Amino acid sequence: MSEKTSDIDISYVAYLARLGLTEAEAAQFSAQLKDILKAVEKLNELDVTNVEPTAHAVPLTNVLRKDEVQPSIASADVMRNAPQQARGLFIVPKIVEQG
Repeated sequence: MSEKTSDIDISYVAYLARLGLTEAEAAQFSAQLKDILKAVEKLNELDVTNVEPTAHAVPLTNVLRKDEVQPSIASADVMRNAPQQARGLFIVPKIVEQG
């Protein structure tokens, strides 16, 4: 394991993650994090000179439906459900508070 991964400040990592850890938890997570980083460092031993970088291991395809114009509800029918309206628009209570 390199010098960088052997000196992990688990308290600082916990602070960044907004976690409150006991001393026992900090010791446990520190050991686990060191093991994880040791396993990741093993990847540096692989020869990847002829491997093309990819974002995904398998090709992805878009699963959205085709965007087609379809009949809609008439505006008058929609506005019949509006508790308050003005000029064809819904009137809603103000929810933004000024501080």
